[in-house]
Amino acid sequence: MIRPFQGMVPRLGSRVFVPDSALVLGDVEIGDDASIWFNCVIRGDVNWVRIGARTNIQDACCLHVTNAKRPLLIEEQVSIAHNVMLHGCTIRRNALIGMSTTIMDGAEIGEGCLVAAGSLVREGFAAPPHTLVAGWPATVKRELTPEQRELTESVWQRYVRYKEAYFRDGWPVAEAPAIPDPQPGFAGGHPFP
Repeated sequence: MIRPFQGMVPRLGSRVFVPDSALVLGDVEIGDDASIWFNCVIRGDVNWVRIGARTNIQDACCLHVTNAKRPLLIEEQVSIAHNVMLHGCTIRRNALIGMSTTIMDGAEIGEGCLVAAGSLVREGFAAPPHTLVAGWPATVKRELTPEQRELTESVWQRYVRYKEAYFRDGWPVAEAPAIPDPQPGFAGGHPFP
């Protein structure tokens, strides 16, 4: 489901996959060939969310922001695995975030990083590019092996193929809703101080 909120309407690139069980709301922008999978929640209600081209947000993820302080930026060709929570953070291109990971406000995951499943990335943490991040709380373990670099590149490519298979099977390409009429007295932008 793709819904406006307080006059803010999600914007979608071409050939984006969003099934009805997912919720994309408010000031959210999703790039070309991205996929948002079943039972995800992406709330751009009190700040903005940007998701780059060819990125996949897998089943049961929760993406949110911090009111007036921390937006959520996910660059292109990122894979966010099942049941991940992202809150007001930055994920750079080609990163792979493992299942059931939590990444908190102000954290930044560098380009091509692999964050191991089940990790807790604390507020303000910075992961250098092409490193393995793991633990509760997470720390930088080492640089990625060639096999791990190949993994971060291959997952997003598979998910572009997966969403195309759903389109061939009759699932619809996502469409942004019409821009609603402004509410009386609404000046636009995020409504909460």
